Amino acid sequence: MHGDKTRLELRQQEVGPWPMNTYALVCPITAESVLIDPGAEPEKLEKMLDNSEPIAILLTHTHPDHIGALAEMRRRLDVPLLAHAGPHFNGLDLEVDRHLRSGDTIRIGHFQLSVQYTPGHIDDQICFLLDEDNRIIVGDTIFEGGPGKTWSAAGFETTIKTLRDVVLTWPDETICYPGHGPSFQLGQQRAAVEAFVDKDHDAFFGDATWDM
Repeated sequence: MHGDKTRLELRQQEVGPWPMNTYALVCPITAESVLIDPGAEPEKLEKMLDNSEPIAILLTHTHPDHIGALAEMRRRLDVPLLAHAGPHFNGLDLEVDRHLRSGDTIRIGHFQLSVQYTPGHIDDQICFLLDEDNRIIVGDTIFEGGPGKTWSAAGFETTIKTLRDVVLTWPDETICYPGHGPSFQLGQQRAAVEAFVDKDHDAFFGDATWDM
């Protein structure tokens, strides 16, 4: 394999009608890989893993747009599924091989991911931090323009707590790779996120933007 041997190779593919971002992380030394959020279009997802040896499928969360191709990719790859213990979306009974929680680590060849629990958008939302790296796979925790959608005032309050206690502790140079839309540098949004967290949003929930 060619390219930078000092950090995980990150591959990204937009899939599905919405669309959403599926990611693959590949060790440049051993070629071991993981597939993150197999949302749709299994042929494209399999191609993402070309020239690598898949060792696991990881989920940031269980909303249908993020797991639409999960059953098919499990069949094709025959590797363990790693995800939060839940509760999952709509009581989904998901056969998970390894439950993940904050502080857990995942080895990919010579490299490692760390897990952080970031609920609000959904109860089983987690992020994958690339160790000794500035990149984080954030799922639908945070986007360039706002936080993930919420479906209740309690969910929105949980999002505010996650932003304050987890996301804002990440360094400015962090590059966030979300479940939809472009990646972005946290530092460029920090002032907007801080202002958003400090506002009184009353009993709001739904789609939010930093400038609301």
